[in-house]
Order: sequence, then C-alpha cells, then structure tokens
Amino acid sequence: MSAQTSPVPVSFKVRKLSRVVEVEFDDGVMFSLPFELMRVYSPSAEVRGHGPGQEVLQTGKREVEISGIEPVGNYGVKPLFSDGHASGIFTWDYLYQLGRDQSAMWETYLQKLEAAGFTRDSGRDHQAEAAGGHGCGHSH
Repeated sequence: MSAQTSPVPVSFKVRKLSRVVEVEFDDGVMFSLPFELMRVYSPSAEVRGHGPGQEVLQTGKREVEISGIEPVGNYGVKPLFSDGHASGIFTWDYLYQLGRDQSAMWETYLQKLEAAGFTRDSGRDHQAEAAGGHGCGHSH
C-alpha cells in the first residue's frame, strides 16, 4: 500500500469572466478548469447515474456559470451552477483528476455529444438561439 497523500489546494479561485475555476495544489501544479467541463463531469448521481452504464449525457452546458461555491468539510467543494445543478461534491482528488485528465475528458465528451447528434451548443438546455447567437464568435 502506498503512503501517497492526496493533493491539497493552496489556492482556489472562481474566475467568472473567463469562466474557469483555478486550483493550485500543494505539489505546485495549477489547473484551470472550465465551468462547462466541471458541469458535464459533475460527480453527482444526476450525471453519473447510480452505476456503470447509467451516465446521463449533459447537453447545452457551454454557457453554464458557477453562481457560488460551498465548502464541504476539509475535502472538497460543492459548486452551485446557473442551471440549478447543485448536488455534485468535487473532492480535491477529483478536481486534481479533472485537471490532469482534462484534454482526454474533453475529447471523450465531444465524441459522446457527436455520437448522440449534438454539438456543444445544442440539447435540451440550449439557450443560445433565444439569446441571439453563438458565444464563440463563429457562425455555425
């Protein structure tokens, strides 16, 4: 058994304009986690289901905001998302994993969206059309 200790954050900032959470850990690593990534990979039953194969693909989360963060003991935080989602508890270990594996997780998410016939702007929570366009500066 390893004596490895879990990473502990030394800095935690919610950057509303750039829509990322910046977390720096005691091993010197800093991650910039997009709100959308955190929302679509929320460690909640609503997203993960109650077992393997029960995951629910999250769609239309490109514009999601974090309206607040609640501390959870000494081991994590619970973000309050603008779409009403507030049940995911992000442990420090999970935030570290999200940061470390961010590229692969994004790619997996985009592949799942495409396979289901969605884009990052489409889905049951899509609001960009009502707001008058796309936020990325490209016409689709």
